[in-house]
Amino acid sequence: MPTTTTTARTTQQPVIPNIPADARWAQNGVTVAGGHGAGRATNQLSWPFGLFVDDDQTIVIADWGNERIIQWKMDDTNGQVVAGGNGQGNRLDQLDRPTDVLIDKQTVSLIICDLENRQVVRWSRRSGTTQGEILINNIKCSGLAMDDQRYLYISDYEKHEVRRYETGEKNGTIVAGGNGEGAGLSQLNSSTYILVDQQHTAYVSDNNNHRVMKWNKGAKEGIVVAGGQGEGNALTQLPYPNGLHTINNNDEEDLFHLFMMKKITTMKLGEQSILNRFLAIKTTIAGQSVVTVVLKRKHLDAQEIYMGSQNHHLQPVVIIDCLGMLASDMLI
Repeated sequence: MPTTTTTARTTQQPVIPNIPADARWAQNGVTVAGGHGAGRATNQLSWPFGLFVDDDQTIVIADWGNERIIQWKMDDTNGQVVAGGNGQGNRLDQLDRPTDVLIDKQTVSLIICDLENRQVVRWSRRSGTTQGEILINNIKCSGLAMDDQRYLYISDYEKHEVRRYETGEKNGTIVAGGNGEGAGLSQLNSSTYILVDQQHTAYVSDNNNHRVMKWNKGAKEGIVVAGGQGEGNALTQLPYPNGLHTINNNDEEDLFHLFMMKKITTMKLGEQSILNRFLAIKTTIAGQSVVTVVLKRKHLDAQEIYMGSQNHHLQPVVIIDCLGMLASDMLI
């Protein structure tokens, strides 16, 4: 599993906010978690990967290098370890390189990709919890998503596929890939993070194919919606994409936020006409060494994204609306 990005969600069903096409992004942020160097203290992070922002702006982080899930409430100085944190291992009270996490509100629990233990585990969020339980094993889980029916989607980095699981199901149904490693439209190559929309369409970061694939519900093949032109820095290329989020610009065009090792990039689809709907135009909008990002609704006329950095902290970067209104305490 390469040390690259994740994306997180603000609710189980992805929020698709409306943002003007000419919105501008602030280039700097303030640290909201970590920022005290790499370490195991509760005010530190070590290679934060996947994260999830709850409705109350509580941030739950897969702290990859510390073998734990840590929770930060807004404006807190220190986080709280809510899963793992007992060293690297395979006991039920341990994690081994967690890569992603989401909150399941119905069961009041965390669902975690326990990558090197080859399993997906659930930890209760109720007080007094000291260990998790195995939901699904024999899976090299790299990304998670949950749809509006509470079906769980899991990206398997090793088998190059995404499966959907109903509650209690152990085998699941392939919804993307599953035809071996490769670059064909029916294949993936090291699938990582995923997004599932309200139509149960799965968007997959196809890491080693340097592209993002869209798989409609029931499809046998995916559609390249960003990248797919090999590794590189050209405007049509995506080197090792991972986390992603979509927003709605009110003109039925999708804007992807693709989070890679070095920068945040936007990929806008259908820039000129329906004929090139799946041609993407890339623009760098913020940051260096970004590894984790989540788009978070801040208020009606602004959005906020949280970025996990290789400098072991999280920062919010806000979108300023098209009128230039200040959306937070940060100046553009």
